[in-house]
Amino acid sequence: MMSTEILDVLIVGAGLSGIGAAAEIRRQFPAKKIAILESRDRLGGTWDLFRYPGIRSDSDMYTLGFKAKPWRKPKSIVDGPAILNYLREMADESGVASAIRYGKRVESADWSSARCEWTVTVRDRDGNTSSLHTRFLHLCTGYYSYTEAYRPHFEGEADFRGQIIHPQFWPENFDYTGRRIVVIGSGATAITLVPALAKKAAHVTQLQRTPSYVVNQPGVDPWARVLSKILPAVIVYPVVRWKHILLTSFFYRLARKYPYRFGQRLVDLAAEDLPKGYDVARHFRPDYNPWDQRV
Repeated sequence: MMSTEILDVLIVGAGLSGIGAAAEIRRQFPAKKIAILESRDRLGGTWDLFRYPGIRSDSDMYTLGFKAKPWRKPKSIVDGPAILNYLREMADESGVASAIRYGKRVESADWSSARCEWTVTVRDRDGNTSSLHTRFLHLCTGYYSYTEAYRPHFEGEADFRGQIIHPQFWPENFDYTGRRIVVIGSGATAITLVPALAKKAAHVTQLQRTPSYVVNQPGVDPWARVLSKILPAVIVYPVVRWKHILLTSFFYRLARKYPYRFGQRLVDLAAEDLPKGYDVARHFRPDYNPWDQRV
């Protein structure tokens, strides 16, 4: 059965972007009728889906978080559960939690210039469809599939007696204590996964085709730690937030202007955290410049 509803704003996705967009629209235009469609059963997007050991953001919460909900905790680079809890609090405090409609997947979206509105067809878990009309359609769906992940085929894997696990689908309560593990890849997931696995596994090897630039950063922001002792939180947050924004912009521009020297500096910094004589250039110096890919 097809039913019709008219909205001012329809947001697709109840992850970080969707919650943030809805909260800001609710704050600026409280009278507008909004709804958030989420295909899964819970909010949080990436931060609810990914459960692998060590899951965390490599961005600080002063810039990853929302201006409307300043980050107040000592650690600024935090794990996935802390970010998920932050999103839940944001949804509740901003009043957008009640606007989320779970188990709803968008089938199509058609624009009418004559009516100046979108017609969005939605399918629920039972296969029933409904139609929503909205003046504005805001897509916050992320950039990869939650149901499918890239999974290469490994020659001879049928004869492998161990388990092959994709981090996106990490088994609940999987005990890897005492196991020998190989992690394939050198991206952000591998960088956070390997140290966490090493705490309980018997042996962990990271297998990479191409190195990545790796930057060691403190979990607790030193500026925030000092300023919080002498200034009120309402001042500390914007100061530290803008410090992160400006420094990141500065280092990005510096890296693009002097790519070789900047890249070598990153390798030198990595060497300071590694044993003497370690082949840093081989394992931590990519064949591309900083910010040709993410750092």
